[in-house]
Amino acid sequence: MTKKEIVKSISEELGLTQLKTKEIVQKTFDAIVETLVADKRIELRNFGVFEVKKRAARRARNPRTNASVEVPEKYVVTFKPGKEMEERVRQLDEELARQKASESSMNSNSAPESTSPPPTSYPGNFDGGSGSQFS
Repeated sequence: MTKKEIVKSISEELGLTQLKTKEIVQKTFDAIVETLVADKRIELRNFGVFEVKKRAARRARNPRTNASVEVPEKYVVTFKPGKEMEERVRQLDEELARQKASESSMNSNSAPESTSPPPTSYPGNFDGGSGSQFS
């Protein structure tokens, strides 16, 4: 989902113009960023915690050249979801497991699929055999 889609959804739900809703959404994002820069942490109840942490310098590998590369220390933003978000995502996992179990039981009731390999020669293939179109 994009910011534009979020704006559209909220504006339709609340009956606000998309322009006003976009301004509110952007101000919210700006406030989160400003708080992270100033305080290094912002906790949004029932949503989660954003926190600025320092990642230590490390040695990495360039996958193209296989050369060793020094990566300097840097600040990164981490996110830890709140209990409510964790619970709702966990419900998705449970729902997916139920769907897979349902599909599995439906597939076991149907006729088994053939496991024989596909034919190696088809009429009209240029394999030099008698089935060739050009002699």
